Amino acid sequence: MDGSLAASHKSRNAGIDLLRGIAIFLVVCHHIGLRLPLNRGILGPYLPRWSTALLNFRGYHAVFIFFTISGFLIARNSIQRRGQLNHIHPGAFWMRRAARILPCLLTLLTVLSVLHLMGLHDYRISGPGQTLPHALFSALSLHLNWYEGLTGYLPANWDVLWSLSIEELFYLAFPLVCLMLRRDWLLASGMAIFALLLPWFLANTPGSEIWQEKAYLPGCSAIALGVLGAILTRRFSTPHRWIAPVLCALGTTGLIASLCCTRWILPLLHEKSMLLLTLSTLCLLLSFHWQGLDGRAWKLRGTGWLQSAGRMSYEIYLTHMFIVLPAVRLFQAHSAGQYWNPFVYLVALPLCWLLGWLMTRFLSAPTDRWLLRRWAAISPQPETISA
Repeated sequence: MDGSLAASHKSRNAGIDLLRGIAIFLVVCHHIGLRLPLNRGILGPYLPRWSTALLNFRGYHAVFIFFTISGFLIARNSIQRRGQLNHIHPGAFWMRRAARILPCLLTLLTVLSVLHLMGLHDYRISGPGQTLPHALFSALSLHLNWYEGLTGYLPANWDVLWSLSIEELFYLAFPLVCLMLRRDWLLASGMAIFALLLPWFLANTPGSEIWQEKAYLPGCSAIALGVLGAILTRRFSTPHRWIAPVLCALGTTGLIASLCCTRWILPLLHEKSMLLLTLSTLCLLLSFHWQGLDGRAWKLRGTGWLQSAGRMSYEIYLTHMFIVLPAVRLFQAHSAGQYWNPFVYLVALPLCWLLGWLMTRFLSAPTDRWLLRRWAAISPQPETISA
């Protein structure tokens, strides 16, 4: 990659990394806030209601932001490798997904299995009808969300894998759909229809409350919207210069409304509010992409730590409960109330970042490099493994 292309790629991904960093920040704060809400601590009387709701109860929204980003990045990368999606190679595509997902996932499942067998309270699988072999099978066969819908919530470190089941099931079918539909306009039309059905899927999913929250179709709709965005970047490779700033303004406004103003947005839009969230995310993704192509570097001072968290969002997502649960337990054991609970956030957030960095530095990155070398040895057209 020459210098100009590298700079363009970096500027495009800086905004996307920031968006992913914000999303993983909201997920971590959500899981702390479910146990130690900020409105019960020292800051409670001083924080506006919307800010405590944003920090403590937008983790589910953040996962849908991740879904949209994932669809965009993975489809865009496939287009950059193959020229167009109907040239995608299913084996190579699945190899890249396995290389990115399995090392951390298998490590996590091994550690969780050991902790379960040790009988530790926060890690023991003990719900009615739940067993360790069933939980392992559901995680590896991409139906942990379904398993929870049938049997109830798993321990928190297992529960985070529900979104992975949705995302990877989509990507099992994705290359086959690309090859079957062949033409961009057919694929784009299918993805658009599927994405716009998101409110209907949310409103008409039968079953338990857990399944309604974690069903396949709503999450796949958000991923499909991201794929649609990647197709648009190929079709409109050099749009008018004013389009990117307008999309950035629209996306920012919509995202703020979706995350901070649910008190008014939800009664007005109901399930359509989640479509507003994903569409706003897509506007920002397109804006970042096209601004990068124009050579206009995207910068926002003081966000480097969030961008780095975004680049490690998968590792932080899988491991953050190993920090959150002990931090909450220690605080509850040594505090008579929740008055000082903001300090748990101040300690847990950087520790989650650190654990994610360690996973990336000593597991994900080396494994990716090793698998890339192995893939290059057997493939005449080696491709980048990371997505």
